[in-house]
Amino acid sequence: MSRTLCEWLSYQERVNVHSIELGLDRVREVWQRMGAPAPAKHVITVGGTNGKGSTVALLEAISSAAGLHVGAFTSPHLLVYNERVRIDGANVDDAALVASFERIEAARGSIPLTYFEFGTLAALDLFARAGLDIAVLEVGLGGRLDAVNIIDADVAVITTVDLDHMDWLGPDRDSIGREKAGIARAARPAIVGEPDPPAGLLDALAACGARVERAGIDFQVERHAAGWRWRHRDGVAMELPDPALAAPIQFDNAAAAIAALHALWLADASFSPKDIFAAISAGLHEVRVPARLQSLGGDPALIVDVGHNPQAARALAEWLDAQPPTGVHAVYGALADKDVAGVIAALGARIEHWHLAGLDHATPRGLAAAALAGILQQTLPDAPFDAHPDVATALAAAGDLARPGQRILAFGSFFVAGAVIAERSS
Repeated sequence: MSRTLCEWLSYQERVNVHSIELGLDRVREVWQRMGAPAPAKHVITVGGTNGKGSTVALLEAISSAAGLHVGAFTSPHLLVYNERVRIDGANVDDAALVASFERIEAARGSIPLTYFEFGTLAALDLFARAGLDIAVLEVGLGGRLDAVNIIDADVAVITTVDLDHMDWLGPDRDSIGREKAGIARAARPAIVGEPDPPAGLLDALAACGARVERAGIDFQVERHAAGWRWRHRDGVAMELPDPALAAPIQFDNAAAAIAALHALWLADASFSPKDIFAAISAGLHEVRVPARLQSLGGDPALIVDVGHNPQAARALAEWLDAQPPTGVHAVYGALADKDVAGVIAALGARIEHWHLAGLDHATPRGLAAAALAGILQQTLPDAPFDAHPDVATALAAAGDLARPGQRILAFGSFFVAGAVIAERSS
């Protein structure tokens, strides 16, 4: 009897004792046993510390507006596993995922695969069967040894490089940048979306022979009162509408996405839409991605974001500073391997009250509320806070304490964002 999707996911969590196991040999061997078909006519991989999901969504939206048949693979999910694999903007259904998992299981034999590797192979398998024009693949962790890197992408995008997953990727931005550079390929475009990338990233890209295009050098974001301008060193310039996604950092993500498609369209004229400007403008207008400064309405206004490291917290702080001033209540939960003190320090006095949510019951990696409280008190000794066993309780407390006209900012993890969205939807 065939397993359900839920049963397959439970099986994948049990079958390999390692939740993370970097390396390409195992997953590449299984993919080769499956025939290793091209997942699409053209492939873009997107790596980086922050901004990956938004950049994938931008690439997906612009490609769709250009009339292309597009698939997108992202992780993790917020509410349902199916969110991880989209074809033409729609989540694949349970039956398609189950059929793919069955094919993977038959091919792998005794080769162990992690939960993420099963999902990566399923996305590649389903994309290959869909006859896509373009597949956009988000790198899960690092780059060089991530399962996505079994595919030789036509264009690689590295959004940002900051301190996260340091146990796996190295102690500093240079080390982490070298790992992320591993998704680039010789003689193919590598888009660097960060204006100030670490030397380790640039050195590794140069060593592999990639054709590097850098934000602020090869392509520019020029903001003005009526919108913004994207300009490339080759003379192409476009006046564009603001991205539908909130936060100033989304202009950098949009610029990197446009640079990636620009490079792809230059390499294959038959792939280029007749009206590039119209496709980009429509994509910027239509793009949606949940839990990236997503407003869930209400008064106090509820904003949810997956920001979980200091760089993401600095982006949240920048967004808050650009809004009309009002009190902000934070609903915050975190995983044990994150720089909680760095996140708290980045937001600092912008938070009127912290409602700390324990995630220890949601995931083995989650921090209990008491541990969060200890770090908060060490980092911001005078910060008002209360501690709660879970996200739902913390959200309710924030709703009781926040006043009309204020904001509730729920952030810190996909587990926080998913729980808040589910709570509001129920």
